[in-house]
Amino acid sequence: MLEIKTVEKPDERRDFPRGHLEAVHLTGLDFAVATFEPGWRWSESVAPIAGTKSCQVHHDGYVVQGRLHIVMDEGGESEVGPGDVFVCPPGHDAWVVGDEQCVVYDFAGPMAQGYAKAQSD
Repeated sequence: MLEIKTVEKPDERRDFPRGHLEAVHLTGLDFAVATFEPGWRWSESVAPIAGTKSCQVHHDGYVVQGRLHIVMDEGGESEVGPGDVFVCPPGHDAWVVGDEQCVVYDFAGPMAQGYAKAQSD
């Protein structure tokens, strides 16, 4: 079945300190536009909502604007910026680098429906 939705009318919006996510849900795919303001850090802005020490969501992303620094639980780390396509498995922290907001397109399977949601939801 062909499904088409527009990010101009997202299925949901999730707000969290220093950012928000707007998502459309399709069969087998969640597409989200995540906007992170300067000073955003997953462990400070989303961890209290998620109830985990690190982000446990898999991300397939494309950075539209700004920069993110990502640190994996096992110690690996890198920075992504405009034009970068990345795959980030569960078990990481991330934060905005610099004074520009970071906008990321996130293509993920149904697991991403739990991003920035309380575990009891």
